[in-house]
Amino acid sequence: MKIAILTQYYPPEVGAPQARWSALAREFARRGHAVTVLTAMPSYPTGRIPPGYGGFVRREEQDGVSVIRTLIYPTQNPGFARRLANYFSFVLSSAAVGTACLGSPDYIFVESPPLLLGLTGLWLSWLTRARMVFNVSDLWPESAVRLGILRAGSITHRLSEWLEGVCYRHAWLVTGQSGEIVTDISARFPDCRTFHLSNGVDIEAFGPERATSASSGLLGGSRSCVALYAGLHGLAQGLDQLLDGAAGLPSECDLDVVLMGDGPQKSKLVERARAQRIARIRFVDSRPHREMPAILAAADILIVPLFRHLPGAVPSKLYEAMASARPVVLVAEGEATRIVTEHRAGIVVHPQDRAGLVNALRMLSANPTLRNQLGTNGRAAAVEHFDRTRIVGDFVTFLEGQTPARPSGTPARALRVPRPPRDVKRAVS
Repeated sequence: MKIAILTQYYPPEVGAPQARWSALAREFARRGHAVTVLTAMPSYPTGRIPPGYGGFVRREEQDGVSVIRTLIYPTQNPGFARRLANYFSFVLSSAAVGTACLGSPDYIFVESPPLLLGLTGLWLSWLTRARMVFNVSDLWPESAVRLGILRAGSITHRLSEWLEGVCYRHAWLVTGQSGEIVTDISARFPDCRTFHLSNGVDIEAFGPERATSASSGLLGGSRSCVALYAGLHGLAQGLDQLLDGAAGLPSECDLDVVLMGDGPQKSKLVERARAQRIARIRFVDSRPHREMPAILAAADILIVPLFRHLPGAVPSKLYEAMASARPVVLVAEGEATRIVTEHRAGIVVHPQDRAGLVNALRMLSANPTLRNQLGTNGRAAAVEHFDRTRIVGDFVTFLEGQTPARPSGTPARALRVPRPPRDVKRAVS
């Protein structure tokens, strides 16, 4: 098979889609399939393109995978206008470069969000007659409304809902990274073919034995117990909750809270911690992904927070925490809470529940036996249910069992795009 992957995010960037798509691409290549990734110049989450990248087009090879990078407007600014500029720049540049360079793939995988990338996916799928597999990592625009990025019922919201429906209806297959996502899409679009392509973790790379003296020293604070959050400092994570929790810990609690990473909210968090003199909070810069197994294993507690309930959201860092055999403090609702509760891998706290977060951190910091038991449970669950190698392998096997994407003599499929809602048409005409 010839596989094309269209994603704004790809290594050397660090994050959930980067890890998921690179693992899937490697597995396709390992099995002898030709894989091309069409992606952006790396800039996430710092908003800066690193040395060695830049320009309009760059080609490279990673693990037997052909990677084509193209122009993007890099920004870390969370403002709506700059966010749209970031998304649209890659939508347009990837459409142009894909038209010229992508060839004739059998399948084209499209990562959402950003939902706007579906426009390029629809165009390239129609142009090349490839089957489009539309992967949904977060339900947009629903999540954008819940985070306050979009106003419910606005023109932008209704246009986004329209585009979401167009992408689902024209996809040969829609994959979702959680069961909640798949169930939601199936309920709203019953004719849509879906597949649960779960997030997972490299269980060989992550484990309790990965801790080193260097990683322990990086996290080492003034206390013997360390609770770590490692990841994007963005709006969806709601990291103000961790500052609230740290500030509410009693003086006798032997715990430091470390926030590692970067993102659009980091400067505000640092300034707040400094202004309020929250002594238990420490900020550490982002580290390369190859160092993360050792860093997670060096922590005593791993925190996985969300700002509020986002339907279908299961943070990928939850699986890495479980594989590291460290107890999880999960600040979330929905499917992620079921995973932690069912496998007894940590303590669940509702978003914005400061007292609950303080109690969870205090209980775990004072009870190493409980930490060890919850961590052991999480590791066992990760090995049995969330091994990324098995997950992507099963999906590749599924695709290999399908009929050819373009039987000889099959004409190109017409792209029929439904009209946008009537009130949207009036507003934009």
